[in-house]
Amino acid sequence: MFNKIVFTMAMLRVVSGSIELLAALLMLRLNQIDKALLVNTGLAMVGPLILISTTTVGLIGMADKLSWGKIVWITAGVACIFIGILKK
Repeated sequence: MFNKIVFTMAMLRVVSGSIELLAALLMLRLNQIDKALLVNTGLAMVGPLILISTTTVGLIGMADKLSWGKIVWITAGVACIFIGILKK
């Protein structure tokens, strides 16, 4: 059977992918640029939330194998990714 942590991480990615596909279908159904942009803007929040959730679940699963120093470095790395993405 699958490891619970790996299964949870994979399911988060499946949910994320399903949301992306549903959003694409919704854009096609709406068939208007302004509404498609609104749907796309909503998706901009899904990606980072899934990234944080998946990383958090993975870190919880590895917490017994990682030192506090490594956890801080990983957290700082994720923070740097977000700063790089959100900085204009």
